[in-house]
Amino acid sequence: MPASNLRPLAPLDLPLTHRRRADSLRAIAAEIEHCRRCQRLVAWRESVGQEKKAAYREWDYWARGVPGFGDPKATLLIVGLAPAAHGANRTGRMFTGDRSGDFLYAALHRAGYASQPTSASRDDGMVLRGAYITAPVRCAPPANKPLPDERARCRGYLERELTLLRDVRTIIALGQIAYDELCPLLSLSPRPHFGHGVEVPLPDGRLLICSYHVSQQNTFTGKLTPAMFDAVLARASEHAG
Repeated sequence: MPASNLRPLAPLDLPLTHRRRADSLRAIAAEIEHCRRCQRLVAWRESVGQEKKAAYREWDYWARGVPGFGDPKATLLIVGLAPAAHGANRTGRMFTGDRSGDFLYAALHRAGYASQPTSASRDDGMVLRGAYITAPVRCAPPANKPLPDERARCRGYLERELTLLRDVRTIIALGQIAYDELCPLLSLSPRPHFGHGVEVPLPDGRLLICSYHVSQQNTFTGKLTPAMFDAVLARASEHAG
């Protein structure tokens, strides 16, 4: 997508409230990076960082908690599941360095939210404009399956991000776990059944949209296609204005 179609960058002289929000998000990011609440996850993320994957043997793995990433003034919030062992657990940025991220950032670039179609590392120049990406679990879990108590210990980080991201108008839940974690935080009861494209209007005027996760299991089998996800992003952008 031509650079002219990208959402404009926020001015440098942000109001103090916006600066404080950005500072608070950075403080949460620092807490997440050093979090060691879940013994099993800490052991796993660090062992993966030591053993590494052959293709990434020259990498110095991040192997810490992975914070959210994006624009503090985002109108769109995307919530995934957890860092991938050799993706975000390696690079330190959400959805960066794996096939799921390749799919997601390409779509965000087509929609005008991302400055480039690929995200390979924390210092690759990627900028999100109008969007913020986070997850309910911040450490790579074995088999991509965090335990209920691990999800519970991590939930406060997502809750605090939701409070700080006050400009968000649309939230996309990538997969059932993201949806399940968001529902109590958004006071949804009763909740509609999860399904791709399901829309849940929130009492405060925001909109929650469900999507299949952008995992290889879904994108390689055609369960989730680029056109399907583009449609979700288009609806999200329409509502976010």
